[in-house]
Amino acid sequence: MRVAAACLSRALLAAACLLLVAAATGAEEAPVSPNLEKIRAANAVYIGYREAAIPFSYLAGGGEAIGFAIDLCRHVTDAIQAQLNLQHLTVVPVPTTPGARQIMIETGTIDLDCGGTINTEQRQRDLAFSSTIFVAGIQALVSKDAGIRSFADLQGKTVATVFGATAAAYLTSAAARRGLQVSHRGSRDPAEGLQFLQRGEVAALVLDDVSLRGLLLQVAAAERFMLLDDRFGFESWAIAFRRHDPQFKKLVDRTLSGLMQSGEFARIYERWFTSPIPPDGGNLHLPMGDALRQLMLTPNDRGA
Repeated sequence: MRVAAACLSRALLAAACLLLVAAATGAEEAPVSPNLEKIRAANAVYIGYREAAIPFSYLAGGGEAIGFAIDLCRHVTDAIQAQLNLQHLTVVPVPTTPGARQIMIETGTIDLDCGGTINTEQRQRDLAFSSTIFVAGIQALVSKDAGIRSFADLQGKTVATVFGATAAAYLTSAAARRGLQVSHRGSRDPAEGLQFLQRGEVAALVLDDVSLRGLLLQVAAAERFMLLDDRFGFESWAIAFRRHDPQFKKLVDRTLSGLMQSGEFARIYERWFTSPIPPDGGNLHLPMGDALRQLMLTPNDRGA
């Protein structure tokens, strides 16, 4: 009996030691978030915004950055502050452009890209993305008096697209499927593409629906134009940040998922897409689509 008891005691002691070693090893190997550590060290989080990406991020009167993605990122920065247990966290807005935002993320100039970024499989090689926050449809903007009422009416015509935008690829694919011959004319940005259309140099401007509606809020005589019902493809938009940081991504996605489950995400969406927005009270009249409603139930970060 004494031998058995001694053996049992030694076995229990050995098991306890193993548990202590495992706990210590786990503590040593707990994942560290490079993004959170950078933010903690600076006591500041840098959020990128675009100056005219209505309604995701843009400058209102007084130079303040506002928008749908900005509101979502504010919730994320609140979650970062809580996670780091900081009394105060400075949120620093930083202007970005489509051409510069990737390098600004990679170099740490910004921690979150809150300007509205299209998530693609190619971009996922360089950047991490949150769960999808918006699904855009690719459409064509035309002059009402041009007699164009469907995609088929663009046969043999020249269409403006924006350099670097995924809309051009969607248009090419859709034209090939339907056997249509459509010529492209590249523009530096949506505003230049709209100028081509206004001057009659192209038959249509093809871009995502929200950018087209945002353009119309900024031009006189917007009633002269219309969006075709045809959609050539869909894009997933998300918040972007540095890769190789699963802990940080989990925090961002958990925050967005919480907003979706509570109904706050839908309220923020309605504020920017179906209500009058600054500075002039324009309304995009873009209700939430079925694809985004489904993504609120089953969030994911899949790119196009």
